[in-house]
Amino acid sequence: MVTITAAMVGELRAKTDAPMMECKKALTEAGGDAVKAEELLRVKLGSKASKASSRITAEGVVATHIAGGVGALVEVNCETDFVTKNDEFLAFAQACAKLIAEKNPTDLAALAALPLDGKTVEEKRTELIGRIGENMSIRRFQRFDTSAKLTAYLHGTRIGVIVEFDGADEQVGKDVAMHVAAMKPVALTSADVPHALIETERSVAAAKAEEDRKTAEAAGKPAQSAEIVAKRIDGGVQKFLKEVSLLNQTFVKNDKQTIEQMLKATNTSIKSFTMYVVGEGIEKKQDDFAAEVAAQVAAAQKA
Repeated sequence: MVTITAAMVGELRAKTDAPMMECKKALTEAGGDAVKAEELLRVKLGSKASKASSRITAEGVVATHIAGGVGALVEVNCETDFVTKNDEFLAFAQACAKLIAEKNPTDLAALAALPLDGKTVEEKRTELIGRIGENMSIRRFQRFDTSAKLTAYLHGTRIGVIVEFDGADEQVGKDVAMHVAAMKPVALTSADVPHALIETERSVAAAKAEEDRKTAEAAGKPAQSAEIVAKRIDGGVQKFLKEVSLLNQTFVKNDKQTIEQMLKATNTSIKSFTMYVVGEGIEKKQDDFAAEVAAQVAAAQKA
């Protein structure tokens, strides 16, 4: 049987805002699987239990570089927040963004082999690790080469966005980039939302409907027909698609308009966008200081 630790419960609570005991129950039911436990909480407590935007579990920075229709977005990770304020680390990230835009590497290995200040990017990274004393890595990048316009927005150094657009008003592109950073859409349109995300949402909606059925049955209330249940599930999926697709989202600067309506009014079209949130999807190591000290004491006593 998997032991559910306080750290596991605390991490799940930070992601979901759910009560501590509910988090522990969900983790126990899921056999310690944090992802499955989060889905169980969403079924029991509703969609509020999901806070994807809070899944920042590693340190680092996002850097951008744009020159005309060529641009790049890159995430460079490190171990602690302290290093993200180091001038050398920031300069390295910015240099990587510029190299990606100018040299068009095919992947991370190709980027690592590019020359940078008389050495390769990999040699500079290794050198920086030795000088700063902390491990770091280049996690991912996206390059743009377009006849359209490009604009970037950085929210501090932890969230970075590049938007590719056509339109006369440059401010519209900047507004969209800021909106993306704030609302974190996963796709441009509903049709572009990844199938895996849709299926996950459908399974959560179905499980929630089953939970409601059991609650109604326990209370002696009549169960809803299969047709009504199916409509509820489809309705939940459609609501999700509108919430996570950029064009369907309500514009953060004008809650009377969707992004699509705002773009139409300004004769602007969005071709694509990329957003990076530092550490998104990375499991951060949880240090148990008390356990570490106890282990060291035990080892000393044994010696």
